[in-house]
Formats: sequence, C-alpha cells, structure tokens
Amino acid sequence: GLHGVGVTVVNFLSEWCEVEVCRDGHVYQQEYERGVPLGPVQRVGTTTKIGTKTTFKPDGTVFQTTKFVFDTLRKRLQELAFLNSGVRIKFFDDRIKEGDEFYYERGIVEFVEHLNRASDALHNDVIYFQGETDGVGYEVAMQYTGEFTENVQSYVNNINTIEGGTHVSGFRAALTRTLNAYGTKENMYKDVKPVGDDFREGLTAVISMRVPHPQFEGQTKTKLGNGEVDGIMQTAVNDFLTKYLEENPRTAKAIVRKGILAAEAREAARKAKDILRKRKDALSGGGLPGKLRDCISREVEKCELYLVEGDSAGGSAEGGRLREYQAILPLRGKIINAYKSREDKVLANEEVQSMIQAIGIGIGAEQDLGRRRYNKIIIMTDADVDGSHIRTLLLCFFYRQMYQLVAAGHVYVAQPPLFRVRSKKETYYVQSEEEMKEQLLSRGLSDAEFDPNDGAVNGGQPVSGEKMERLCRTLSAMEDALIALERRGINLRTHAERLDPVTGRLPAYHVFLGRDEHWFFNRSELDEFLAKQEEAVGGELPVSDTPDDADSSEKLAPKLHITELHEVRSINMGLKELAEMGFDIQSLLPQERTGIEEPRYVLRRGETETALEDLRGLLPAIRNAGEKGMQVTRFKGLGEMNAEELRDTTL
Repeated sequence: GLHGVGVTVVNFLSEWCEVEVCRDGHVYQQEYERGVPLGPVQRVGTTTKIGTKTTFKPDGTVFQTTKFVFDTLRKRLQELAFLNSGVRIKFFDDRIKEGDEFYYERGIVEFVEHLNRASDALHNDVIYFQGETDGVGYEVAMQYTGEFTENVQSYVNNINTIEGGTHVSGFRAALTRTLNAYGTKENMYKDVKPVGDDFREGLTAVISMRVPHPQFEGQTKTKLGNGEVDGIMQTAVNDFLTKYLEENPRTAKAIVRKGILAAEAREAARKAKDILRKRKDALSGGGLPGKLRDCISREVEKCELYLVEGDSAGGSAEGGRLREYQAILPLRGKIINAYKSREDKVLANEEVQSMIQAIGIGIGAEQDLGRRRYNKIIIMTDADVDGSHIRTLLLCFFYRQMYQLVAAGHVYVAQPPLFRVRSKKETYYVQSEEEMKEQLLSRGLSDAEFDPNDGAVNGGQPVSGEKMERLCRTLSAMEDALIALERRGINLRTHAERLDPVTGRLPAYHVFLGRDEHWFFNRSELDEFLAKQEEAVGGELPVSDTPDDADSSEKLAPKLHITELHEVRSINMGLKELAEMGFDIQSLLPQERTGIEEPRYVLRRGETETALEDLRGLLPAIRNAGEKGMQVTRFKGLGEMNAEELRDTTL
C-alpha cells in the first residue's frame, strides 16, 4: 500500500483476485478478473471472525516473473512485527513448506537488538521511550555499539522513510544538544568538542511515528515533511534523555566519551587530508603515484583505471592492456577496512593515498566528479575467496570516501576466470567453481544412466535422460547444505533418525536448555516450547552464546542456547524431490556391506560402469566422467595468467 492504493493496484495487475471480508457476523466475498468485478459483493455465510483475506495471482502478461521472493516477504513481515509490539504475524510459503511466526512483546527494542546482533554494544540496555503529543505518537529505541557508522531507521505509520524527514532531524538535533549539555556539565571536554556526526557514530536507533495527517515528499513516501513533528521530537528526546543521562551516569559518560573519540578522529582525519593536499596537490590530481602505469589518452570518457591485486598481476595486466585507454595501478599488501577503521588511519594508508592521487576527484565533502581522470574505476582481484575479500574492502573505501563515484556508476568489478579448460578442439575459460561444476555435470550426463537396483524406483528400470538430470539437479541443490550440516558436527546418519516419518522433514532448530537437548521442526514448535519453559520459571530464560555455557550448575534458571540450522531448509526441499522419485534419506547414507553383494547403485556411461555406495557419490562420479578428455587448470591468482590470457578474458 505504498501510495494508498495498494489493493487497487494488486487487483488491477492480477490475472484474478478474490477478496473475503469478515465483519458484523457475516462473510462477504467478491471476485475480479484483471481488475474487473465478476459480480456484486455477495454475503456468503456467518462468522465470529473479523478480518480480510485477499487471494490473487499476478498477471504473467504484465510481469516478466510472477515468483514471490520468500526472503523479501519475510524481511518486511518481520519489520512489521517489530514495529507493532504484541502483534503476531504468521507467514507460510506452501511452495517450499517453510514459514515463520513473528511476535515481539518489546517491539522496536527487540528491533534494535536484532540490528545490533553482530556488534559489540557500548551499554547493555536498549534506551527506549514513547509518548504522544497533539495526537502525534512516537516511539524511539536506541543503543550505541563499537562500530564507526550510524544506523538510524525511521518509520511513519509503518512506512520506512528511508530519506528521513522532520522526525529524524528533530531526533538528531535534540540528541546532539542534550549529549553536549551533559558533557559540558560534567567537564568532559578538554581539547575538542563533539558535533552531531560524532555523537551519531556507532548509534543504532529505530524511530517509529504515528502521524494522523502525514505530509510526504514525493510519491514514494520516503521523506516526512510535517514541520510540527520536528518540534515534537526535539522536546520528547530532550526531556527523556536529560533525565536518563542523570539516572544512568555510567552509560551517559560512555556515550559522551565515544563522541569525544569520534571528534578526535575527525580532527586527525582533517590533518591527514591537509598533508595529502600538500603532497603535490594530490587531491586535485596534480601529482600521480609512481607505480601508476597511466594510459596515453586524456579523453576522460574513454579512459579506464584498473586497481589490480598484487605487483605480479599488475605486470601481466600492463602487458595485456590497451595502453591508449587503460591505466594500471597495482595494489600490494592488505587493504585497510574503511568501514571499521578511523578516518585518519584510512587516509594514512599508502594504498589509499595512491588511489586518491590516481583518481583525482578528492574525498568526502570535497569530491568533484568533474576532476576525475578516468570514466571507469575497475577493481580487478583474484577469483578466489581472498580476492573477494579485497574487492569488498575496496568497495567499502569507495562507499565511505568516494560515494559520488559509486552513485554515478563509475565503479566496476572485473571478472577474471578461475579455470582454463583445454580440450582437443578448443581452449576456453570458466568464471567460477559453480560454473565449472555445472559444465562437468552437463558433460558427464551425456549418455549416462543410473541403475538403482530397486524395483520401487522408476519401475525397476535404469534412470536416464530427463529423470537422470532431475535427480542430479536435486542432489546438486542439496550438496552444499549437506556439507554445511556436517561442518556443524551433525552427522547425517544420526540426524536422519530424527526425521519426521509423516512429513519426511528433518528438524531445523537445535536447542540446549541447561543439560537437556531438544530438536524442533519449525519456529512455531520452538516458540510453544519456550513459552511453557518461561511459564514454569516465571520469567524469561537466560540466553547463552554456546551450548557449553548452557550447562549451568548454579541454582538458577537453566541457560538457553538456540541454533537454527538454515541449511536444513534446502535439505528438506531436496528430500521432498527425492521422495517423489522413489528415494528416501537412507539412499544418501552408505550401508554396511560384506563386499560379496551386488553393487547398491551403478552408474553406466558407455562401456564404463562405476559402483556407488550411496546417492551422494553420484555427482562426483558424473563430474569425473565429464572431465575425461579435458585439461582443467585452476588459477591460484591473477599472477598465474599471462598478458595474453588477461587481455582475452578480463581486460
């Protein structure tokens, strides 16, 4: 309902839509086709319920894809549950038989805890207050962490105002004023006094407003424009926070000290920028780093700068580039994390200084895209995990210090191959491990058949063609999930004993309560169990980070440790597919054999037969068959590729 016409738009863009409304003891129903009613509203029965059910099918003639994305819907529904404390939202996806139930008694306090789950909190309790002024309701929850960035999420009438507005500006103004007043009163300022940005470093906050007559800027409702809300928020934040700081001096001083540290870092960063300017006017591009292999052309729109991981790769790239338009800047050593490091430390980094000099637009508030020396800045790192990490660190730097480059679409990522494949007829390159596995699987499936030696599977006949491909695709989708499960120390044979014989599903939640171990198939079962336990002890259960901590010998409530096995979702989907083909979970497990029996499973390809102990051995066997006649080379890094290979595949 982003524009206030949600159900109308859904109806208009649906092949068909059916609405059922329960109110005043009756059930009303109406059906539509592509927005047109098939008849009047009908009263079809009686009920004690109140509510609306909308069922619709997106129109395939309008949308390129009509598939709903589970994670997108889940995120939004969880967000709504956080914003409306005490409301229970049940979400179920019949396609994959997966769902969730969201219920948050403490609302946005739990939202902030959720946002900070991977960060170290500066103070244990989430600061929370709510109230109403002149019909405008407000709710604020906030907590500081050891991070260097601000994460303030604002909502008006459940709508995410991603561009902020008067409610956010009022909150920020009062926060700065109140914290500065406290710091001054406590004589905490010596050499430097924090400003607003300093006090928001490491702040996570959720602001939720209830505004009867909201005035949004633009159609997408991303910014609130009501002038009166600014004053309401300033007064509310000032009144509550002043009292809170007085009553919680330890937390208050920790927050102000963090602001002082941020101010000191800001001042150090300013000095670092001044030093950079003095080095041959580096920020304006007057001086260029010595290791830059620049291009000949000065036509900015045609020029490209490659940031290349490692000196040896830089040499290969220099040999393979088009000197007219392509420049090479080799980067050596570890790239600093611009997201987690203080700004002065980032700007003192030698590789960062080289990039600033070469690109020429300046940094931070001084950026000027008109001074850029290249139209494309291309990050070129190895195709492995380390290369991915370095690429992420470089993207963090651009996002924090040269955001205009990112926003204007000047930052690119090169995609060097991970494999070179040579066969009798040709040489070609493969980008990723997944693509290589896919190619080997496709080649191996050619003329392959699988004999399950089981009359219950495929009528006792060997599996081949489309059925064989479906079996392999199912096993491929389960492959990484099974490995992830075993990495947790959970043996598949042992876990298979926990399978629900009715649904054919494995449990997805592993829970320790003190010494006692429990398994649950879904969140609803787990929540029901927790509710009973909390009722038994008369309050919330203490939570532990590890199962070892959960074993408490103290005469207190036993500690709780919950592990959600996310990979089980993929495994359960695969088990359902396998069941439709006649295989159960035991087919994935090797059986005890004396060695004189017939092979359990057999893969045949041409005149070659391969005996298999279980279904998990089928994919490696097919890939091995697919690799015959091929010479596969895995590049450990860009430096292993010669200039010609780099030119043909990447540059």
